[in-house]
Parts: sequence; structure tokens; C-alpha cells
Amino acid sequence: MPRMRRKADLPTKICATCGRPFAWRRKWARDWDEVKYCSDRCRYERSQIASAPTVTPQGR
Repeated sequence: MPRMRRKADLPTKICATCGRPFAWRRKWARDWDEVKYCSDRCRYERSQIASAPTVTPQGR
């Protein structure tokens, strides 16, 4: 059986939404290069921000 790794030894990334660091997870093993968000909440919030209509200030 393989030895356990310490969490500090795992690769990390910075979340594109909240800017916090997050560590590699086993369920992301195949898709680690495509992972951008630390949680479903951040992924959902990012999609809401991107799809929100832009409001332009009216110049007077």
C-alpha cells in the first residue's frame, strides 16, 4: 500500500473567484489542469458574475 502524503506536499492553486489557495484532491486527479475554482460555490458565483448584465454609468 502506498504511503500517505502530507497535505503540505500536495500541489496547490489559487481560486479564480475568491483568491484563496486550495490543494489537490483525489477526485480532481484527471482534471487538475482544468480545475480553476476551490468549490462549487465559487464556480457558481463566477458564472453569475460573468452572465450578469453590465450597467454603464450615464454621463451628464
